Amino acid sequence: MRLELKGLRKGYGGVEVLHGVDLTVEGGEVLAIAGANGAGKSTLIKVLAGAAPLDGGEIVLDGEPLRLHSPQDAHDRGFRTVYQELSLVPQMTVTENVLLGALPTTRGMIDWGAAHARVRALLDEIGFTDIDPRATAGRLSVARRQMVEIAKALAGEPRLLVLDEPSAVLAGSDLDRLFDLIRVLRKRGVAVLYVSHRLAEVMEIADRITVIKDGRVVETLEPARTSEDEIITLMAGRRLEQIYPDREPAPGAPLLSVRDLGRDGAFGGVSFDLAAGEIVGMFGLVGSGRSEVARCLFGADRPDTGTIELDGRPVGFRTPSEAIAAGVALVTEDRKDTGLVLGMNVADNATFATMRQVSRHGLLDPGRRDGTVRRMIERLDIRPPRPTMPVGRLSGGNQQKVVLAKWLLTRPRVLIFDEPTRGVDMATRVDIYRMIDELTRDGVAILLISSDLAEVIGATDRVLVMREGRLVAEVRSADTTEDEVLAHSVGVAA
Repeated sequence: MRLELKGLRKGYGGVEVLHGVDLTVEGGEVLAIAGANGAGKSTLIKVLAGAAPLDGGEIVLDGEPLRLHSPQDAHDRGFRTVYQELSLVPQMTVTENVLLGALPTTRGMIDWGAAHARVRALLDEIGFTDIDPRATAGRLSVARRQMVEIAKALAGEPRLLVLDEPSAVLAGSDLDRLFDLIRVLRKRGVAVLYVSHRLAEVMEIADRITVIKDGRVVETLEPARTSEDEIITLMAGRRLEQIYPDREPAPGAPLLSVRDLGRDGAFGGVSFDLAAGEIVGMFGLVGSGRSEVARCLFGADRPDTGTIELDGRPVGFRTPSEAIAAGVALVTEDRKDTGLVLGMNVADNATFATMRQVSRHGLLDPGRRDGTVRRMIERLDIRPPRPTMPVGRLSGGNQQKVVLAKWLLTRPRVLIFDEPTRGVDMATRVDIYRMIDELTRDGVAILLISSDLAEVIGATDRVLVMREGRLVAEVRSADTTEDEVLAHSVGVAA
């Protein structure tokens, strides 16, 4: 297979996003697409998925012009897309999601035995052996749902597989399995378009890397002949001298104290302290219980055992509202599912948690709200700087900034970040790390949960490691390595 994109142009509302994109991908090749948030990557993906009609240019498949008028057209041509934001039907089982629209039947009735067997065989073949086909998709972790999305895409034997930030919630053995799968697909002649902000993995898995900036192709490089620094410079249009701020932690008395915290079936015996002005990282593989700990600290779930103290006083948050009132905030790992209302605008989303602050006599004060939001837009450099812009039309990085704006307006004392830079480009990451550092200088305590080993070490003062629902290690960030942290997370000697 040979797919050529020639002079692709696409715009929204009179604003052009893709300005004549040219690139080629061959069957059996992994072509990585790198670019900052807002560079046009998501629009390019939608074009190939048949979800966004072209305004100009053409798509050529095996020498013949190709018109994609709908996602069905792309599907019929063997194009499959796994989006960064998950699209499973949460009330359905894994089997129903994977075979949606193609469930096997016998005498006009769905053959559930055959359906479950087919999905079980597919999951085993691609290495996702620990996923139950009969499990309800909505009850799976984000990482497991990502795996189901990939299985769904592979059920139809694709010719082109587009992966949009597939590793954003994967780490360790899960990421290794994904790479093994991509290598198998490469040998089968499948073309893989791999979109990711994690440059280390791009350098490892890609045959070529195309950098896009402001809707244009800047350059196409071979991993062996380039470096992460060069790619970052091409993406950002400037050289990033330092990713993580220099820190000299001097934690005082604990602001948040957790003792023997546990929730049946999720985690148990978790104890740690978090001081004002401190950044504590938490790392663990899928199923380790790290996100479940965060939910209990925020009042989204009730722990079954243990205690939580804030400023030396016991707290038992029954709801997130109680946690917010006490000065605890949580940036969740899935911004589109639990962080934003995509159909509403920036101003609405940014003030959901602080409506009283922008109201007068019980009624919303538009002037007060817009002034508050504009100051936050300027502080976080949200682009475009329009409070009335629907959040669903922003890039992933700018959506994340809107989530941050919402919680910063609550003036938190304890701020929990769960995958704060998922799907965020390196330049925006640097901005987020700098903002987190500034918050700690104002006395905010930060718990940073991440599956990115470089981030969980580089952006923190110390790291807590979770394994199978238990806190198994605590190390100083300056004195540890990625290998050591990963070894603790899987229970082997470094």
